Amino acid sequence: MADVQLDGIRKAYGSLEILRDIDLEIEHGEFVVFVGPSGSGKSTLLRMIGGLEHISGGTLKIDSRVVNRVDAADRNLGMVFQSYALYPHLSVRDNLAFPLRMAKARKEEIAVKVGNAAKLLQIEHLLDRKPKQLSGGQRQRVAIGRAIVREPKVFLFDEPLSNLDTELRVQMRVQIAKLHRQLGNTMIYVTHDQVEAMTMADKIVVLKDGRIEQVGSPHDLYHKPATQFVAGFIGSPRMNFLPCKVKSRNESQVEIELGSNGRWLPVDGRGVGQGATVMLGIRPDDFIAPSGNPGELLIDIEVDFVEHLGSATYLYGTALGENVVARSPDDHFHVGRQGPISLAIAASDCHVFGSDGKALPRFQAPKSWS
Repeated sequence: MADVQLDGIRKAYGSLEILRDIDLEIEHGEFVVFVGPSGSGKSTLLRMIGGLEHISGGTLKIDSRVVNRVDAADRNLGMVFQSYALYPHLSVRDNLAFPLRMAKARKEEIAVKVGNAAKLLQIEHLLDRKPKQLSGGQRQRVAIGRAIVREPKVFLFDEPLSNLDTELRVQMRVQIAKLHRQLGNTMIYVTHDQVEAMTMADKIVVLKDGRIEQVGSPHDLYHKPATQFVAGFIGSPRMNFLPCKVKSRNESQVEIELGSNGRWLPVDGRGVGQGATVMLGIRPDDFIAPSGNPGELLIDIEVDFVEHLGSATYLYGTALGENVVARSPDDHFHVGRQGPISLAIAASDCHVFGSDGKALPRFQAPKSWS
């Protein structure tokens, strides 16, 4: 295992900056996932850690050793890519053994390590097959096994499941998560799929336009997004955003006007001016049936479509001219296909974002308060 530390990492091609001011600490044994839209720099950052891209500025340390100018082959990393890159003329056994043979390992050592990797990945029965005789998921397990036999300090995964169908992706997510628990190695994983990130990561790094937007656990990013971008990127269906006006505010609350409704919300309002426009964020799963509780905020939705998914029913429509998705509080709460409906949201479940896109901090009452 090893820790990975990035201090002020930059990547530029001439005057074009791809990554800027990346500060990040990855601890021993963590499973860290880089997510972000296309062009956010997540794969470039992974390739810089792997030694496949030149670092334009800053310091990269692996296991407390500065590796800016260390060749990829000398960083003791195991890399798994979107392309399986298996040798088609070699058997699974020989594909697994290839990096060890290149390192001039002894035959006995190769046999033991190949056998251990095959057992760990449950591909012992495939050792004599050629890659063309394998399914996509089996090929990816062989590619992972080829990294395992090298006994690297850190594993790097660059969108390894993107070529697989939905069912295989789910199976391989479970396989990789189990592999992490069994090996205990530090793992860094790149994906554009936030569901993969939420289900696999100890820590998620959200990137946007070459900068880190937020770092945190899946729970923190979902429940405490630092910016409107993170709030909209993490979660499926995505968070709803409704523009509203600030009626009044203080250090522990903001009073907003949302259409004809108004409500005090428990967020620190000192950073916004009275009359300012802010964004109210509501998770689709946080809608509830109105109960008349004074702490609820009512949202009137014009429903256009109802989606029944068996375990959940989602309502698609508009509120205050904005598209809205809401999970029905009850499968029978709305049986029609179209029409108006009123749902509620607890004030404590609301998120508020300022004009700069940053979340207004949630107010936490001191422990001495009762």
